[in-house]
Amino acid sequence: MTAPVAIVTGASRGIGAHLATALEDSGYAVERGSRSTAEVTDRAEVDAWVADIVARHGRVDLLVNNAGVIDAEVPLVDSDPDEWWRTVETNVRGPYLVTRAVLPHLTPETGRIVNLNSGAAYRNDDNATAYNLSKGALARLTSQLGLGEGRTALVFDLAPGVVRTDMTLGMQMHRGRTEWTSPAEVTDLLLAIARGDLDAWSGRLVRAGTDTVESLGARAREGLGDRDRTLGLVTWGADDPLG
Repeated sequence: MTAPVAIVTGASRGIGAHLATALEDSGYAVERGSRSTAEVTDRAEVDAWVADIVARHGRVDLLVNNAGVIDAEVPLVDSDPDEWWRTVETNVRGPYLVTRAVLPHLTPETGRIVNLNSGAAYRNDDNATAYNLSKGALARLTSQLGLGEGRTALVFDLAPGVVRTDMTLGMQMHRGRTEWTSPAEVTDLLLAIARGDLDAWSGRLVRAGTDTVESLGARAREGLGDRDRTLGLVTWGADDPLG
């Protein structure tokens, strides 16, 4: 049998490199994406890259949408419009284009998509608003594809916690931080998703450093509500007409 095939965007450094290496160590043939391979916001480059991968391997078993950037940690009124929009394009248009190109070639029933997300998707904070907004949009994409009767594929939001990388070291909010999420905590969850151990969490968020494979499995066996670990409208109660 040939090795399962994984695509990891933004895999030249940081969390992406850790994820790609862990998959390779687990027997995957890994295609590592970077700006020199294909710019994820460029439709033509993405389509050509994925077509080349499929031509060589015949299929895709796992897509990890990891490529992402953060805008300046300043209030919206002080943000740079061009940087702000580039952040949204990278973090939303990028996963959209790669997912769109991969979906027709994803192995039936067992193919999976993992979107690297963040607790910022759920945070109300007037700093780095493009990043926060883009991660919220990505969470909705995950649930739209991976949850409910209209499910397109097995799709997961994986929040890596705070791993020590060039990106996090440069962020104001993490200055002076002494406790970090270990890469192993992130890769453990990714590999469990890839194996199918966490399929009950399709369309939902799991977080490294807080969740474990065991704790998520136990919670799933207890049963998950329709809105558990998803992004959506919180109504005021049973009498809310929008409920």
